Amino acid sequence: MYLVTVLGNLLIILAVSSDSHLHTPMYFFLSNMSLVDIGFISTTVSKMIVDIQTRSRVISYGGCLTQMSFFILFACMDDMLLTAMAYDRFVAICHPLHYSVIMNPHFCGFLVLVSFLISVLDSQLHNLIVLQLTCFKDVEISNFFCGPSQLLSLACSDTVSNNIVMYVFGAIFGFLPFSGIFFSYYKIISSILRVPSIGGKYKVFSTCGSHLSVVCLFYGTGFGVYLGSTLSSSPWKDVVASVMCTIVTPMLNPFIYSLRNRDIKSTLWRLYSRLI
Repeated sequence: MYLVTVLGNLLIILAVSSDSHLHTPMYFFLSNMSLVDIGFISTTVSKMIVDIQTRSRVISYGGCLTQMSFFILFACMDDMLLTAMAYDRFVAICHPLHYSVIMNPHFCGFLVLVSFLISVLDSQLHNLIVLQLTCFKDVEISNFFCGPSQLLSLACSDTVSNNIVMYVFGAIFGFLPFSGIFFSYYKIISSILRVPSIGGKYKVFSTCGSHLSVVCLFYGTGFGVYLGSTLSSSPWKDVVASVMCTIVTPMLNPFIYSLRNRDIKSTLWRLYSRLI
């Protein structure tokens, strides 16, 4: 599953970079998200693969904090890029005549840079919260990677205030992008409903189908991981949600975008024919 994820996302990056017809804002964000997905799954699964091979389940304290930092960084970056892609679809459908002016290359690069800086801030804020813990009552994590909720549950000191701060930050960094996506699709659906023909409505909305599928998959599994330790008393359910979020979602993203996208499929087929 790890190799399929890395290969699938690399193929999307290769297809976008090699075909000039795909040098558009939507595919620019898609290639960046593929790169983030490779880092996202490599943060957790590569360590797990090493542990399986060496029959060791040990990770250092510094390694644990580093893994958690990169996990939150890439997860937040995914979230921000999905928001940027929703805005791209909103401008393309609701303001098509101004699309090339609004979504110019400089603005797209600015959106990616802002997404990265916000993700770094979110990651470091979570790190600072965990660093406030002075001791641990146990050092066995009931998951295959270090997450903020798992580390807070191990502390022997009172973590109520830390939990409140962490979930407030999570709500801010999660709710604001989700609100942007929701608002974009509200405007998109309002515009689609004004299209007179059913065929025209389907043609317009079909450009959003892949992105909407990835949004539902990402938020569904993401909330399961972030809120799992609080809402569920079963460690097994928490691990299942973590597997879905960190392994299944990055693996399915390339298939969702390639199988539902005629441009990506034709570009990949031309690359294959050229290699043959």
